[in-house]
Amino acid sequence: MRCMYCNCTESKVIDSRSADDDTTIRRRRECMGCGRRFTTYETIEFSPILVVKTDGNRQAFDVGKIKRGIIKSCEKRPVPLEKIDALVDEVAKKVYNSMEQEISSKQIGEMVMEGLKQLDEVAYVRYASVYRSLNDCPSFMADMQNLMR
Repeated sequence: MRCMYCNCTESKVIDSRSADDDTTIRRRRECMGCGRRFTTYETIEFSPILVVKTDGNRQAFDVGKIKRGIIKSCEKRPVPLEKIDALVDEVAKKVYNSMEQEISSKQIGEMVMEGLKQLDEVAYVRYASVYRSLNDCPSFMADMQNLMR
């Protein structure tokens, strides 16, 4: 860490504590060159994850998109927002823990459907009907029979 006053590269940490959001560490440092004190913040750097769509296009991974889709499928269902947030966090954690820089939208969709299946079956069917493009009755019935097993 370079001192902002004298550009010395040696400093000692006087105090470390967690910042408000628990994802940042605040450090008070003292420069070994000039003796002045300064504060630094240390945060986790997320490497961007790209989502590979079915047509081959790539987009940045967006947790908000997952949440909007789940909320839409749970519309008018007795599913509390806390459970939706927990599912979104679980899917995001799986995506980040995959250690891949690219993940297919199909993999993400399957993760969401697996969580929705346990959360609310009607929400699962709604999400699956859009995600899997179940446009005709036979494909919809086949998916429903799989759910009932």
